[in-house]
Order: sequence, then structure tokens, then C-alpha cells
Amino acid sequence: MNKLIVSLSPHVHGGDSVKKNMYGVLIALLPAFLVSLLFFGLGALLVTATSVLSCVFFEWAICKFIMKQETTPITDGSAVITGVLLAFNVPSNLPLWIVVIGALFAIGVVKLSFGGLGCNLFNPALAGRAFLLLSFPVQMTTWPAVGQLTALGADVTTCATPLGIMKGVISQAPGFSLDQLPSAFQLFIGQNAGCLGEVSALALLLGLGYMLWKKIITWHIPVSILATVFIFSGIMWLVNKETYVDPLTQILSGGLLLGAIFMATDYVTSPMNHRGMLIYGVCIGLLTVVIRLFGAYPEGMSFAILIMNAFTPLINTYIKPKRFGEVAKKK
Repeated sequence: MNKLIVSLSPHVHGGDSVKKNMYGVLIALLPAFLVSLLFFGLGALLVTATSVLSCVFFEWAICKFIMKQETTPITDGSAVITGVLLAFNVPSNLPLWIVVIGALFAIGVVKLSFGGLGCNLFNPALAGRAFLLLSFPVQMTTWPAVGQLTALGADVTTCATPLGIMKGVISQAPGFSLDQLPSAFQLFIGQNAGCLGEVSALALLLGLGYMLWKKIITWHIPVSILATVFIFSGIMWLVNKETYVDPLTQILSGGLLLGAIFMATDYVTSPMNHRGMLIYGVCIGLLTVVIRLFGAYPEGMSFAILIMNAFTPLINTYIKPKRFGEVAKKK
């Protein structure tokens, strides 16, 4: 029996394309961007615009003058997404020259040095954030208090992020208490300090709903990450409620939702099939909680995704779908 029917053209096109999906992700990022403008004002706009323009410029310049490509792929939307996500992973008062350096590293080193879109091993925006965090740790961990309309060169009042408070309690640093944490509702709508794109869980979940509706991503990676974090952090909370926060607060804090929805689901750096996606997501969730609770740095999401990016080729090699027409071997 023939399982594969080959017919003459014309064929029906599914309508998907790299450009369409990229701009779909940008639409999904709009709620989080609008919330960042509401809470951080001009600073959020300047950082995002600088990051996007720098990423687009470096992609065009490197492709044209170094890689000698006749046509540059700047209109496919991938450089714009890298710029937005890089901006979403930094404070709203970060000096713009540091943002430009992060964009150069993300595009020039992490993306184009591996061959461009579809060839990079690591998520460019997250790798750019990690590079900036290691290079400029003070500027990257100075958080304006929410509600301040930050602007270039303006003095701002800084405060601790929810993850910083949690880490202070875990390490028994003086002056930290779980009572200082915002409520779950405040974390949900965005009334907390942090990177400009991660402060509102509601805005990020709206983006998730849009991408699932448009079938830009599947549920496997975000749900497996969130479920793993909920279970693992819930166990730790039940063991010691005086030191560890409840799992809902853990999920709503920091860059967990931003990473699970928009960066762990990156087509290039995540596994290709559903079983691999579930393994990938579970490992990211476990690593995130381990780093948050037992590591030196308060946030573990970025590093967890980058670590699993490195394991994606291995997952794709050993977790493969059944080949079309393959007959199971008899034992």
C-alpha cells in the first residue's frame, strides 16, 4: 500500500515563512513592551530602540562588508527580535553604549560567526545578556524602582528585585525578609523591579496565548519548564517555608516567563521534535531552580537556557521521530 502520494503541481502552500513567524513573535512581544513603557518610560524606549537599531545595523554591515553577501537578510525580522529580546533582558537605565556592545556581541559573535540565521548554537539575545552581565556586572544589576520614568543620564532610586530578596533570605544576608516581596498580584501585573521586559507576567502570558493561537510555537517547551519549576520549587517550599518562596511566586518572579515563552522556544536553538522539547524544557526548569536556590546568582533562567542550547544537537541526535514508512523491527 502506497503511503506517499506524489502529485503534479500546483501544490498548496501552508503559508508559513521565516518572516511571517518572526513578525508574529514581535506582535506577541508588544504587550510586554507597552508595559515597560508604562512603568519605566523613556528609558525603556531608548534602550529598546538602541538595541534594535544596533542589531539591524551590525547584521547589515557584517553581512555586506565582511561576509560579502550581495543581499543582506535584515528584513526577515530575526535581527529585530534579537534586539527586542536583548533590551528586554537589561535594566531600563543601562547606558546606551553598553547596549550597543551587547548588540555587537549578540549579532556579530553569536549569530553571524556561526553562519547566520539557522546556524547559531546559542540564543543570541541571551548570550549577549550573559556577556554584558560578566563584563558590566554593576550596571547590569542596578535596578530602577518600578514607576520611575527613567531617562538617559537621570538619577534614579534603585531597589532590590524579588529574586534579589529571595537570594538574600537564602544566604541569610542581613536586612532581607520574605515579607519584603511583592504580592502575587503585583508580580502578575508588573509592580516590581527587574529587567524592562520581564516585570509583567500578564503581558508575557498574553504573548504566549497569541503565539499558541497562531501556531508560531507549541505548548511543549513553555509548559514543561513551568511545570518543572512549579513542582521542584514547591517541594523545596514544603521542606522549608521560612527560607524558600511558594512555587507561584517563583514562577512570576524574574525572567522565568520571558525565557520560557520567548527564548527557550527559539526555533534554531531548541529541539526539533516534541519528545526532545519536553526533555529540553524539564532540564531548563530544573537548572533554573537549582541556580536560583543554590547558586551565587539570583537568576538562573538565562544560564539554564544557554546550557541546554549546547545540548540541543545531542537531543536531536538521540531523540528522533519515527521515519516515514519505517517498519518496527521484530524482537
